[in-house]
Amino acid sequence: MKISRHWKHLAASLFAAVIVTGLAGVPAHAGETDALYNSAQRNFTDGNDVAGRADLRTLIGADPDDADALSLQAIWSHYAGDLPALADAMARLNVVDPGMAAGTTHVLNAIGAAVGTLPNPLPALIGPQTGIVVLGYGLLPDGALRPELVNRLTAAWLQSIAAPLSPIVVTGGNPQNGITEADAMAGWLIGHGVPPTRISVEGRAGSTVQNALFGTQKLREVGATSAVVVTSPNHIRRAVADFIVAGTQVVGATTSLEQLVSQLPPPARQSQRGIYLDATRTFELDTSR
Repeated sequence: MKISRHWKHLAASLFAAVIVTGLAGVPAHAGETDALYNSAQRNFTDGNDVAGRADLRTLIGADPDDADALSLQAIWSHYAGDLPALADAMARLNVVDPGMAAGTTHVLNAIGAAVGTLPNPLPALIGPQTGIVVLGYGLLPDGALRPELVNRLTAAWLQSIAAPLSPIVVTGGNPQNGITEADAMAGWLIGHGVPPTRISVEGRAGSTVQNALFGTQKLREVGATSAVVVTSPNHIRRAVADFIVAGTQVVGATTSLEQLVSQLPPPARQSQRGIYLDATRTFELDTSR
């Protein structure tokens, strides 16, 4: 039995060495490291963070200069509370790609700001350089607004009254019956007295990540240097993180009243997974390669 175990451990060690260094001491090929990167990203998407970080450790052992892998390792080590692994990944990344290291630090700061954000039904006091950006929600098959989206729009309408000079960006694609979320939102706001000239329509976004990336572009087009993000209480922290990562200075987080009280406490660690996952997507780290 002892001999059998010895050979099992030896075989496992040899297999790991081949993965990391390739045969006969030749560095692992790009295809091997890409497979590890893709496996890591799949594991993070599926919620298996331990396996994802293990994939990255093997990848970084094979290619210590892989900036994307180092950035992911830093972000998910931060999520896991593994401070030594976070420090190691950031130290390596600062040498390999200082710009990527700065961006990764920005992602981690955005996550921290988002986790600390409180849903707030009261309009923020803002000036004309701050935009109001309203995130869409799935329409009914006939293109009509669901109650959840009406709640968001009501909060945005109140915010628009409190800040009459601020431009408004409505963001959301996912058309139903030929109508995008953004078009339906613009129609509702116009119907409630908001001048059409105040509203910029972003009708391509199909996710919160795209809301942030495309919405940030629209905010810049209308001259806004910061924004109040308007969405539902259970969505606001993820949205704030994504907009900060995308380059928008978020100065307010206005939400509807629906389920407000239940969302006031800071989310538990497990509930923050979606914030971390979205932040890596908004940072535009490849989901596969």
